[in-house]
Amino acid sequence: MKKGGILNPSLNRILAETGHTDMLTICDRGFPVPSGPERLDLALVDNVPTVLDVLAAIDKEFVIDRIIVAEEMKEASPERFASMQAAYPHIAFMAVPHVRFKHICPESRAVIRTGDCAPYANIIIVSG
Repeated sequence: MKKGGILNPSLNRILAETGHTDMLTICDRGFPVPSGPERLDLALVDNVPTVLDVLAAIDKEFVIDRIIVAEEMKEASPERFASMQAAYPHIAFMAVPHVRFKHICPESRAVIRTGDCAPYANIIIVSG
């Protein structure tokens, strides 16, 4: 039995199989998950877990080179964007238009769906 850390076996496997420069999308409950990447659904109820909850757990066990967000997050959820930058000063952030974000997403190794309800909560993490 694991002592701690990420307990979800599918998420553990995805992280172990992810290589340098691979991408993982962590999305909110309403994001249109493309059919290509593996889908891991962690959503339970509204805002459980959030994208930030999943990011915090992954950051403890995984090397993140950069985080891609939608430019719209800065305006629609400025507190969210500011808190992510403050919590992860060691990680570079890149903003792209939401339409571009949805075009990049299918290149992800996997899409992890959360119960997050914040506007434009979706992020793509790029493995370091």
